[in-house]
Parts: sequence; C-alpha cells; structure tokens
Amino acid sequence: MTAFTLHDKSSAPKDSKPLLEGSEKELGMIPNLHAVMAEAPGLLKAYQDVHGLFADSSLNEDELTVVWQTINVYHSCHYCVPAHTAIAKQMGADDSITQQLKSGETLDNPKLQALRSFTEAMLEKRGQVSSTDLNAFFDAGYGNRQVLEVILGISQKTMSNYTNAVAETPIDEPFKKFK
Repeated sequence: MTAFTLHDKSSAPKDSKPLLEGSEKELGMIPNLHAVMAEAPGLLKAYQDVHGLFADSSLNEDELTVVWQTINVYHSCHYCVPAHTAIAKQMGADDSITQQLKSGETLDNPKLQALRSFTEAMLEKRGQVSSTDLNAFFDAGYGNRQVLEVILGISQKTMSNYTNAVAETPIDEPFKKFK
C-alpha cells in the first residue's frame, strides 16, 4: 500500500496549514486523521466543516454517538472507533452506548436503537431505504430533519473511514486506550 504522510504545520500544503492550526487550537493536537487529510486541503476542510455541521445538528450527544459509532463499526474503522469512544466520553455520552455498539448488542434505549437501525439501513441500502425503514424511524420519534442529519453524519464518517482504510492511519496516543 502507498505510504501516506502524516503532515504537520511545516510539511502540509499551504492551504492545509491554517486548517491544521485550527485543529490544534480546537483539539489541543493535530489528530493523525487530520494529518493524513492535509495532503488534500479540500478533503480536510470538507471534513472539518461537515463535522461542525453534524455536531451542531438537532441530535444530542448520545444520538451523535450512535450515528458516528454505528458508521465506524459498520466500516470497521480501526481509527474512528477508538477516536469516537474518546469523543463520546468527552461529550458526556453514556458509556454503555459505545460498548453496546462496539459489541453488536441491542441498545438499551429503544429510540437510540431505532436510530442505529435506521443508520445501518441507510448504509446497507446505500440510501435506498424502504417505507418500513422510514416508518420505524418516525415511529421512534424522529422526523425528516433527522433523516437528513443521518445523511450528513454518513457523509462525514465516509470521508474519515475511507481515508483511514486506505492510509492505515495510526491511532493517536490519547485514543489507543479505547481500542
């Protein structure tokens, strides 16, 4: 496989330097995912922008965690599963949610399980979900906005999960304990 560079602010392409500075300022570090994405400034910017948009959606911390980790587990992302475990802890999401998602168990909360099932259906069916899938999601208390926000979350995680798969992004030290 082709080796991908873990860029820092000195080696990154010019248009990625301010993006990496923003990562460092916001996160206290340049995550290896961002370091890899810096090779393509448009990808790094899109990822950061979509992350911010999804984080500011109508979904709460537990729901964000369900969408992110459902996608990460579905794509077997060696990097994002531990990274989002750390993020979920930092956000104050319920630890049992992450554990149940990682182990494939049914979530204790039926509404969150409906979100997980809908997210999985969107992934498995590449967006071609059935009216049964939609109705189960709506019956759990979600609406059209959340359907579209799940698509936003899938967009974000597809960028990172695919990048990590091809680049074999090394897991950052702070995330290793969550493998």
